[in-house]
Amino acid sequence: QVQLVESGGGLVQAGGSLRLSCAASGITFSRYVMGWYRQASGKQRELVARITSAGDTHYADSVKGRFTISRDNAKNTVYLQMNSLKPDDTAVYYCAAEWASVFWGQGTQVTVPS
Repeated sequence: QVQLVESGGGLVQAGGSLRLSCAASGITFSRYVMGWYRQASGKQRELVARITSAGDTHYADSVKGRFTISRDNAKNTVYLQMNSLKPDDTAVYYCAAEWASVFWGQGTQVTVPS
């Protein structure tokens, strides 16, 4: 059974930082492209950042220079370090494991009040 469990969300003031974690089980983690997506209220889910099995990264323009995605294959975990947070970053953040299939976590709420 595949499980992706996100943690680290919360409420943070503008300009602050959070670190999200996503622990995976039930998959050969090192094979998967791992992604962080977010969905704000009333909006479509969007890609935030993605990291390949080789460690290549891709970021949405809105988070470049502020967010960093990383992975630890030994721990089957992907991280999203979020700095200089803005109210527009408020959303539910989802972890995804992408290969032959796509698996999703349950999401973690990040709130940056204006």
